[in-house]
Amino acid sequence: MSQSNQSTGVRSYLNGYSAHVQQQVQDLLETEKSQSWLLNKYPHAHTLNGTRGLYDYAMGIKNDCMRSSPPISKVIYDDKIHVINNALGLHTFVSRKQGNKLKAKNEIRIAALFRNLPEPLLKMIVVHELAHLKEKDHSKAFYKLCCYMEPDYHQLEFDLRVYLSHRDRFGDLWV
Repeated sequence: MSQSNQSTGVRSYLNGYSAHVQQQVQDLLETEKSQSWLLNKYPHAHTLNGTRGLYDYAMGIKNDCMRSSPPISKVIYDDKIHVINNALGLHTFVSRKQGNKLKAKNEIRIAALFRNLPEPLLKMIVVHELAHLKEKDHSKAFYKLCCYMEPDYHQLEFDLRVYLSHRDRFGDLWV
């Protein structure tokens, strides 16, 4: 990968961060220290590989932090969600007609890449999608809710972005 492509990869995941932070991540990648940095923070992947385990995990967080929010009918890993599409997860609201009534269901789809990541990074994306139950837009209230459910939300999001930059250059860490 050329120097410009490496920088572009870091910039695409870290667009909202300062040039100084982007350069620090770039240096971490160029010196091939990103793997040890990530593995020191997150030595193991989680074991929630199945749909049922993921659903129970998400419902546990929802019940602890958002009891009054609408129910969730489905939480699944989705192979069709790609980081390239700028999505790591999706919250969908599905309306179905049943007789004379309109039934609404909330579904959460998590990118399949999260099957093999550490639990804190999985929690960050689950929290993000759960927050969309109450806040549709990425507003101040949305991020406040994310931080309520996971106090380290912003650090975890940053670490995930570093991992995505690492993954583009070197491949998966936790398999």
